[in-house]
Amino acid sequence: MSSITGNYQPGIVGWDIGGVNLKCVRVAEGARLVSRSTPFEIQRSLGTLAEQMAVLHQKVGGEPGDRHAVTMTAELSQLFRSKREGVNRVLDSVRLAFGEPSVRVFATDGRFLTIEEARHAPIAVAASNWSATARLVARVRPDCILIDIGSTTSDIIPISGGRVVASGATDPARLASGELVYTGVLRSPVESYAVTVPFEGQPAFISAEGFAIAGDVWLTLGKIREGDYSTPTPDGRPKTAEFARERLARVICADLEMLSPDAVLGIAEALGAAQVVRVREGLARVKRRWPALTTAVVTGLGAFLAQEAAQQEGLSAIDLADSIGADAGRTAPAAAVALLLGANG
Repeated sequence: MSSITGNYQPGIVGWDIGGVNLKCVRVAEGARLVSRSTPFEIQRSLGTLAEQMAVLHQKVGGEPGDRHAVTMTAELSQLFRSKREGVNRVLDSVRLAFGEPSVRVFATDGRFLTIEEARHAPIAVAASNWSATARLVARVRPDCILIDIGSTTSDIIPISGGRVVASGATDPARLASGELVYTGVLRSPVESYAVTVPFEGQPAFISAEGFAIAGDVWLTLGKIREGDYSTPTPDGRPKTAEFARERLARVICADLEMLSPDAVLGIAEALGAAQVVRVREGLARVKRRWPALTTAVVTGLGAFLAQEAAQQEGLSAIDLADSIGADAGRTAPAAAVALLLGANG
């Protein structure tokens, strides 16, 4: 895929404000992308959001004259009783951090709104990050399926003729269409996407007690690093491969004194395969509507999972990180809104 960065204006900062992660990408000179992210649970720390944004802005080399492009998913947090409330509370923090004139908020239809305009269109700006990434990819890969898998969710977005042709614009509609699959490579409880795992030659039902999450699976399988495990662990113990294996053993109410290393590895492999199946279920729905699309563009922390699901569905896979860099690839929506705002002038 040709380079997705090009004649974009420097000094633009893209933000993806999630419920548990805060991501920031700045377009520097020569369209170089500088990316940073930090774990940030908005339900516990909303009052410090503006402060955290200011810190990340400094870490990406931010300057006072920067412009800011914002997308968000944090409005879904249980902290808020409605998406309207969530959008407004997030925008309050953005305005506190950077003022109002320098900020534009991305909407699912591709528009950039002022903060005041966004307040009057909360459903249009809620969870719009998938649309930003897809619209950027569409500029260089006009016919493909974008698969963006992060810590919590998977976005599966069809692009045809250079247009984003998603069926749904809101989260409920996207869940119904298969374009949003609520599974990711860190936070998803394993019982949310699997029912059984192997034990002594037969399938054992999983205990639905939140003993392990996807991060434990992929850390055990070597697909993520300990530093990638940015979410709290289910048991509060360290984010290491050893403790990940302990958590996986507990999935069948066992421990490492009861199970061999090979048995634990077998549990991890079965859970990994089950999550591939879950992503494929959404991808298959999208493919049925767009059978002519034969290429997947994969991105996010779970790009490896997206690639496996795409290949099993008969698609060739291209990694977005090859065009925008590995760090920016893991924060693709933030990179996308920055580049889109820069391209719009």
